[in-house]
Amino acid sequence: MPDEELEDELQEMYEEPKRREKALSNDVLRLSLKALKLQNAISVSPAATVQEAVEQMQKSKIGCLLLVESKKLEGIFTERDFLLKVAGLFKDLSSVPVSKFSTPDPETLRMDDPIGFALHLMHVGGYRHVPVVNEKNEPVAVLSIKDVVSFLSEYFPEDVLNQPPKPLRSTSEREGA
Repeated sequence: MPDEELEDELQEMYEEPKRREKALSNDVLRLSLKALKLQNAISVSPAATVQEAVEQMQKSKIGCLLLVESKKLEGIFTERDFLLKVAGLFKDLSSVPVSKFSTPDPETLRMDDPIGFALHLMHVGGYRHVPVVNEKNEPVAVLSIKDVVSFLSEYFPEDVLNQPPKPLRSTSEREGA
């Protein structure tokens, strides 16, 4: 490839992309949660210990567990609960009940709820995980912020997947995750 063509391609690659107007339409936000690829609900008994809960979260590679008693949702225990309420305070997590640090009776969604409602609930409540239950309050799934981001990247594939190989901003040292 001649140098001139290469220069043109490089210049094009680093130019600000021409913005096309695309917004989340009301139709998309009215889709039910069934349109998302939700994770199955993984649960433990409220009597389980924090150690058992953390081991289950690590094994399943998830950020929250639902506390379920007699098939009914009793609470939610998240990685944030662990970090803010447990970490560093107890030497032996095998004797501490997870229910002591969970959120009892959390906000829930149903599979028929619209995505827009779920986004609003997560934003207003500051939730990263919301249990999805059926009409009997039995957990069927968990909506996570990752599910929402995945949905948005599928909806806006060109905007998300066609980023230049070199970011427009740079840092001199590595930052957090």
